Amino acid sequence: MSAAPTDFKYVWLLWASTFMLPWMILYIFAPAVRRLMIRASLATAAFGLTEPFFVPAYWNPPTLFELAQRTGFDLESLIFCFAIGGIAAVSYRVFTALPDAVMDHTLRQVGRHRWHLAALAVPFPIFFLLVFLPWNPIYPAILALFAGALAAVLCRPDLLRNSLSGGVIFLALYFVFLLGLRWIWPGYIEAVWNLPELLPWRPMGLPAEELLFGFGIGLYWSCVYEHVAWRQGQIDASLHSAVG
Repeated sequence: MSAAPTDFKYVWLLWASTFMLPWMILYIFAPAVRRLMIRASLATAAFGLTEPFFVPAYWNPPTLFELAQRTGFDLESLIFCFAIGGIAAVSYRVFTALPDAVMDHTLRQVGRHRWHLAALAVPFPIFFLLVFLPWNPIYPAILALFAGALAAVLCRPDLLRNSLSGGVIFLALYFVFLLGLRWIWPGYIEAVWNLPELLPWRPMGLPAEELLFGFGIGLYWSCVYEHVAWRQGQIDASLHSAVG
């Protein structure tokens, strides 16, 4: 797959940077989740270093200093991953205002709760086991996210609502941003994405894989905080107390 035309040189940088706008809005107007946003963003920024798996097999965007074409890495991916991680981790908490409470210490050692760290780690071995198979690397990435969300919910069934809410909210945001990319820079998707290797189904001209990726990001990252901080919905906490 050849590189896109040079007139698209700064599109990836501009598009990745626009995700910082909702990130900043959330950070400014939702101070209660600022620490969570920073931690999630720093964690997901590291995933920008996986770009060599995707260039040029999945896409081949022009980048600053032609870094992606020379090394496989690029600065834009770090910005993109930083922004989407923070957004996905907190957007459901801001828009749904789901109440929560700290899980009782005794419950943390009961049954499936003991596996919460293992559940969170599920996407990593799955991705690195599947990415070397003869298929496009975007599919291992999508499957890893969905598997991580499923493992998190199996470990913590009370997080199902959080996960689905986060998935839908982030998918909606990501869909709007993809449409903006298509409308503002016509021809960019066709020039940059390796469409012949992807699914022929493209809603409104958008790669279906991108929509699945966006949904997976929201599904998985929206329940990471509850696992790490041992948070649970107040309704679930009341039920546990009543049973105890």
